[in-house]
Formats: sequence, structure tokens, C-alpha cells
Amino acid sequence: MQISVTGITGNMGQATLEELVKIEEIEKYKFLVLPYDRRIKKILRKYKKYRDKFEIIYGSIADKNKCKKLVDGSDYVINLAAVIPPHSDQKPLKAVECNEVGVKTLVETIEEIKTNQPKFIHTSTVALYGNRNYKHPWARIGDPLLVSPYDIYSATKLRGEFAVLESTIEKWAVLRQTAMLHKNMLSDNMSDGLMFHTCFNAPLEWATAHDSGVLIANIIRKDLKEDLNESFWNKCFNIGGGSYNCITGFDTLNDGFKIIGGSAKDFFKPYYNATRNFHGVWFYDSKKLDDLFDYQKQDTKEYWEEIAKRHKIYKAGKIVPKSLIGKFAIQRLFKNNNSPYYWAKHNDEARIIAYFSSFEAYRNLGSDWSKFNLLVENKDENGQYIDYNALRKVENAKLIDYFYDIDKSDKDITIDDLKNVAKAHGGKLLSNDFDGDLYKTLEWENQDGEVFNAKAYTIIRAGHWINPIYSSNCWDFDRLAKKDAIFSQVWYDSHDKDEDYVYSFDDKFKAQIRKLETEGKE
Repeated sequence: MQISVTGITGNMGQATLEELVKIEEIEKYKFLVLPYDRRIKKILRKYKKYRDKFEIIYGSIADKNKCKKLVDGSDYVINLAAVIPPHSDQKPLKAVECNEVGVKTLVETIEEIKTNQPKFIHTSTVALYGNRNYKHPWARIGDPLLVSPYDIYSATKLRGEFAVLESTIEKWAVLRQTAMLHKNMLSDNMSDGLMFHTCFNAPLEWATAHDSGVLIANIIRKDLKEDLNESFWNKCFNIGGGSYNCITGFDTLNDGFKIIGGSAKDFFKPYYNATRNFHGVWFYDSKKLDDLFDYQKQDTKEYWEEIAKRHKIYKAGKIVPKSLIGKFAIQRLFKNNNSPYYWAKHNDEARIIAYFSSFEAYRNLGSDWSKFNLLVENKDENGQYIDYNALRKVENAKLIDYFYDIDKSDKDITIDDLKNVAKAHGGKLLSNDFDGDLYKTLEWENQDGEVFNAKAYTIIRAGHWINPIYSSNCWDFDRLAKKDAIFSQVWYDSHDKDEDYVYSFDDKFKAQIRKLETEGKE
């Protein structure tokens, strides 16, 4: 049996390989690796005894010839490749190449195999759900996909996922990965202003790289035993870490600083971090994958304990004055062009509005924690009491209206369900016939009168709906939400109904913003 993997040098990739080599049935591994990725040398040294089973193909996932070489003769193709933040923010063209063009190229390559076609496992991301807060902290497959303005990572991942869903690959699975804890997390996030994008009150469900690797390997193990059926293949799932890993951005920072004897309040001020436009959510359906593959084992407490043991240097932080750590570890990142402080200093109106709603709102955050409302302290954004622990219980989840019974089995979906969802989006189902096959391509019309083709599954089960972000770097949700009853339920949790902005990138990926002259008209 042969297995092919992209992204093997990444954090999830390395955790996955550690589990895959335990599967005796795998006789050959093919890895597609960028020619300048030095991490592969360390991997080859670590797995020296498996070297005769490894074939390394050097090249880009966007190269059709390299993809053909990768998938040739394979039983499974696992796509873990992704250019993620902060790298995607600094090198957006690389994100486009890997997350969008690369996925489409890989999909086309697999589609061209007509006999013995490999099964395809594609990792997507929680970032597709966009910004969430306490009003709708829980999401599940089927929720609207409202990728955050200026997040090129989520935009390219959205387009890549759509290509998988709309493909003719016989057996595929899309796994939307939640926020992931890995051994390089601290070092990866201490060289860029990305950490300031994390909203203190954002709901975050964490999963470890280890558990994610176990998941991928368990999928292969179970399928080899022929235990998988229609309940898994050709479906989307959320990779979660479990309810015990559902916390907030503030909790996450606080837990990290505990290992050096401090707290988030010792090193951060309220104005350091964004108040919206992040991507994080708790997964209402987190248990679905775990029920199938039994992979959720580690929690955030264990992770931080492991980090403290692995990096003894953090103990030194307990004797270093907190003011020095704050100045040389945190505040030095203010100079980075990915930090809100930098945006404010350089009058980056587009990003300040996207992440804070206005310069005034940004300035009003100030430095006084006693005046900042934290969910972990049982306060909503207005300072009113809210039971944070009750909010974290999945049984109390407030879910959105999908305009059809999302709990229906696939066989019970009717054409009226499809029409109702399209109407709620402000569009139409143009196809007159629906025979109950969710994977049959249908014709739709969005609220702008644009006609597009998509499978019923893609629209009503996976939450996709064609809008400008699918074809250009234009985040037009202020306008769209005014007529889209599905989008509006989530978008207006963190945006005012009278906001009329269009967020976009120019050809050089410089952030642009403009106001609509009148509602619904550009």
C-alpha cells in the first residue's frame, strides 16, 4: 500500500508522519517537499530506518508534473500543505500558490486518474468561519463561511476547499482544523505581530498536533479494515480538541504566561489586541470525528506542561522582571507591520476599521484592565454579567437558523430545502429537478444575479455560497449581510448594521477600504 503526503515538514505533517510509520500495511511513502525546505533533512535523520520506504519529490504543489509524480500509484493522498499566518500575511503570493492554486492542481491531477483512483483527505481550517464572539461562539459544519477581511490565508483556503468539494474525485474528505497547539508555537509567534490579532474574548477550541496526527493515522487504519462507509467519505468535518479545550484568546495567553510565573495582564494591555476580525470558534460537532476515530486525548494544560519541560529557559522568566519581558519580548513586536500599534501609527485606516471598527474605538481601549470587559471574568462586551462557564457548555449552545432542518438525513433532503436556503441567502435555486442526490451539480443564482454551479452538499451541508471573495480578494460582507439572512446572523454579532465598507487588496496586496455610496450599490 502506498500513501502520498504534502506538508509533511509542517507541525501537523510531522505529527502525522510519527503515527503513519506505525501502520505496517504502508509499504511506500511519497512526500512532496519544497526544494528549499531544510526541515526534511531532520525528518530523514529521525526516520532513518524507514528511508528505503520514503520517496521525496522536490517541488511545488502548484506544479502539475510534480503532483502527477506524487499521486501516481497511491492508495491515499493526504494534503496537509498550507501557507499559514504569519507567513501568509508576509508572503501572500505563496499562500495563493499553495492554498488555492496548489489544491486545485492536486485535485485536477487526482481527477485524471480513472482507474484505482486514490482516496483524498484534505485539511481545511476553522478560519473559514471568520470572527466569532460570545453571541454565537459555537459553530458546526453548515455554518456560513465569512472569512475575515485581509486574511489571505482563510480566503485562499476557502477557494481551495471549494475546489475539493466540487471535484469529481470518487472518495474525498475535508477536515477543518481548529486552532492547533504544537511544539513550535511560541517561537513561531514571537517574530510577528500576529499574536495581537487574537481577540481576548474570541472563542478558541484547541487541538494538539499530536492528536491531529493520530486522527489522520486512525482514518487510514479504519479504512484499511473496511470499517468506513458513507458516514465519512465525501463529507466535511471539524477537527476539534474537545469541550475541555474550549477557552478564549485571553485564557490562551494567560496559560502561556503562567509557565514564566505571570499572567496575560502582566504583559499585555487592552489596546494591544484586536477586538474583532479574528477567526476562532468552538465546535458544536467536535465529537463527530472523535466518535469515529477516538483521537482527542490531550488538553491545553498538558500542552503547556510539556512546553515548560521541553524548554527549560522559560523557568528563567520567573526571575526576570516582568517589565523587561514585556518590553523586549512583546512590545518590540509593535514595530512589526502586522501589529495594530503599527497600523495606528502609520494611519492604516483599512485595518484599524476591520479589526477595531474605528480609530476612536481603538484609542478608547486604553491600558486599564479594570475598564476592559473579559468573558473569563463573566462580563459581556457591555459589562453586563454573563456566565462564562455556562457559555462553554455545548448543551447551552446557541445555533443559527439554517432555514431548513440541518439534522435531516441526506436522503430526506428535498428541493424545498434547497430553495429555502438559496432564498435565505438572497438568491435562487435555478435547477428545477432534484432527485435527492446531494452530489449532483445544480444551478444557482446569488443575490447579485450571478449564476453559478455547485453541488447541493457544498451549499447546504458545507456552508458555501458564492460571493466576491470566491473570485477576488474582496470582502463585501457589510453589503451582502443586508440581504442575506444566513450571513447576517453571524456578521452582525461584531459589525453594526449601518456599516457600509468594502474591504479589499490591490494587486500588490495592500489593504484598501471604501464606503458604499448607498445601500446595496457600489
